[in-house]
Amino acid sequence: MTTPASPTSGITQRLSPFGQQPGRWEKKRSRAVRGGHVCTGCAAGCEPFLIREQAGWGWIDWSVPAGGSLPEQPHRIAVFTPIATHTQRFGLRWLARSSAHRIRLGPVAVRTATAAVAAPALLAAVLAILHGVPFAIMLCAAALAPLLVEYSCNLLKARLGENVRIVEAEAACSYLQRLAALHAGLVRAAAGSDRHEVRRAVEIGHHQLFDTADLLQRHDTRSVSGELIAREQLMLQLAVQTRYIVPLAQGDTPPVRHDRADVPQPLGPYPPRPRHSAGHATPIAPMKEEAHMPQDSPHEPVRQVYLLFAHEAYYPAAAREINTSLVAAASLLHPRVRQPDGAHIYDRLTSGRRQGEIVPLSTLTHELDGGARWPDVGDWETVTADLLQLIQDRACDALSLDLPHVARALVCSGPHSRVRAYDPAAGRNQTWGPADRIQVLVEVGKQLAVAEAGCALWPGDGLLRPAHPGKGM
Repeated sequence: MTTPASPTSGITQRLSPFGQQPGRWEKKRSRAVRGGHVCTGCAAGCEPFLIREQAGWGWIDWSVPAGGSLPEQPHRIAVFTPIATHTQRFGLRWLARSSAHRIRLGPVAVRTATAAVAAPALLAAVLAILHGVPFAIMLCAAALAPLLVEYSCNLLKARLGENVRIVEAEAACSYLQRLAALHAGLVRAAAGSDRHEVRRAVEIGHHQLFDTADLLQRHDTRSVSGELIAREQLMLQLAVQTRYIVPLAQGDTPPVRHDRADVPQPLGPYPPRPRHSAGHATPIAPMKEEAHMPQDSPHEPVRQVYLLFAHEAYYPAAAREINTSLVAAASLLHPRVRQPDGAHIYDRLTSGRRQGEIVPLSTLTHELDGGARWPDVGDWETVTADLLQLIQDRACDALSLDLPHVARALVCSGPHSRVRAYDPAAGRNQTWGPADRIQVLVEVGKQLAVAEAGCALWPGDGLLRPAHPGKGM
């Protein structure tokens, strides 16, 4: 299986402030610098000056670095509910604008609306006093008017806030920034296309953003890492699909694909195509939300979970090392895999997993009391050796990877383990932990999404029935 050159170019770009309008960032940053609001190592508790970028799905608050460079990541990200009514959408747009603009009066910052009401109220009070209205009455009226506006704005903001999910934690913002970058690409594609598939991808992307922001509001990134990886895989798959759809909608030549079984396929970063059927090659991949396992056997399971395992390196081409492989869970049911060990490992692998989840073999070891209960499940060494032979014989699809030493060590370690290595450039030992392991799995998921842009990984022919059908579904 091959894909167009650089299939993810333009998809995984980093989200930067006003990416399509760089002049707006410079104008707003210059205004902040002139106002003296940029924080340059101020005392603790100093609030940074934020520049708000509004989007159709929410808003992003960026801090202003003192050196004049672009901020690396947002200070805050807010996502609107995707099922808002017309009235709610109007209110949410007001919320995004009103919270971003405040007028500083000495140590106090007030809303623009409050200041706009206070000035005319004060002027009206002066005129009324000159025309004989009692001073006490007008003083109370002039003081109550801005307070009433402030109270009303706070009340309305609280009501509208029920339809917004706001993320501020550094790790959560960093993750949501990547999803927002992918969604921005979907929105740009939809702006130039009238295809239903593209508009539907934008809707799904918005739902993913909102649900992810809601998840990150209630949990830290580590405790929900599996679900976050699955969501990012879906977003990347949507972006890849859109890249295939939009050129066709514009009348361009469709990307060249080489999915025929008689064309030699490399065992590089993309899996070999199945030999048994041409029906697997489709221009658009099914959504990750749907079960998309091949339907060649009535006994094939519908759960699409993936097994990631490291193995002894081999070299399918010059200067090309493959040291880690990823296969569909159903490949464990292949008759050429040691049985019933493969079926038992399949049951353990798919039990309680989410659709599209990538499960390293080391995670199973961790769940089996550090490997103490492996004998009760099966001979994992023989099973993985059989899977590797299937891959080399092209009897199933696989995502073949050349992971760097640290990334491979993280995949081979448990979900809570740490890897230490000497960094000669820095002249000291460096430690990588669970967050780095999650990032490795995210990167593997991105490659998997690109590889599955045509269809799902083929687990092989003649698969056996699971030892416990339906377990973990």
